[in-house]
Amino acid sequence: MVDTSVVLSGITLDNPVIPASGTFGFGQEIKEYYDINVLGTFVFKGTTREPRFGNPTPRIAECACGMLNAVGLQNPGVHHVIEHELPELATFFHKPVIANVNGFSIDEYTQVASLLDQQPQIGWLEINVSCPNVHGGGMAFGTSPENAAAVTRALKAVTKKPVYIKLSPNVTDIVAIAKACEAAGADGLSLINTLLGMRIDLKTRKPVLANRTGGLSGPAIFPVALRMVYQVAQAVRIPVIGMGGVSCAEDVIEMMLAGATAVQVGAANLVNPFACKEIIDDLPRMMERYGIQSLQQIIGGAWK
Repeated sequence: MVDTSVVLSGITLDNPVIPASGTFGFGQEIKEYYDINVLGTFVFKGTTREPRFGNPTPRIAECACGMLNAVGLQNPGVHHVIEHELPELATFFHKPVIANVNGFSIDEYTQVASLLDQQPQIGWLEINVSCPNVHGGGMAFGTSPENAAAVTRALKAVTKKPVYIKLSPNVTDIVAIAKACEAAGADGLSLINTLLGMRIDLKTRKPVLANRTGGLSGPAIFPVALRMVYQVAQAVRIPVIGMGGVSCAEDVIEMMLAGATAVQVGAANLVNPFACKEIIDDLPRMMERYGIQSLQQIIGGAWK
């Protein structure tokens, strides 16, 4: 019998498969398809202080081997999440969940994080300093070591739960930013968020997305994500959650060999609502195929 369990900042997960923020809502829709307690855990919808409608439409565009999105952090706001979404979630999901925290200032990040930090269902806080689809927040904090470190320090001062900083690939040196977050007290890192891209409509000769640019996700970005996880995991001593184009059990194993302790699945959920369940079901078979008895033993195996 193979061992699929992993440990993320002191909390044991049955397996490393985690649906990524923005692709799983608050679990309500997917629970109609299968029992989502088979997941390691999941990251719920990115949450801001105030409710957000998001960007104007169209905000989704297809492309080869992936998709572009410019949703713009549509969410009901932190107070609605605490008063309505989390109590409902507790009725059908019986594991700690990851909260995805967003802000347009350090003050907003700390307010949202401190409120979510008090909720018993939440095991970890994932701090999104990498969203490319909003103006004046998100990626603005994640493209320099100094800004990312400032957010990290502020959040660690107001929270007790593990803080994972979600990093952007749209930078020159992701390792420098990762190390700055670690030095500022981050408990872990999540990477990568989407790559900035665009499409142009040949008939109108204008960008397809109303926001003009959006975040590229899907299988096309997997090699880039793998390379960045490989680089960052060697440079820091805190856990890394790898993501970016993961769509099968082999991708999960590859990410863990690169240094990921757990692995998030994003765009694949939008194509196939059973994606994460199928990956989890297939993981033991893939482990046996490649002679892996325990996933914890292969973390960073490509460079250790």
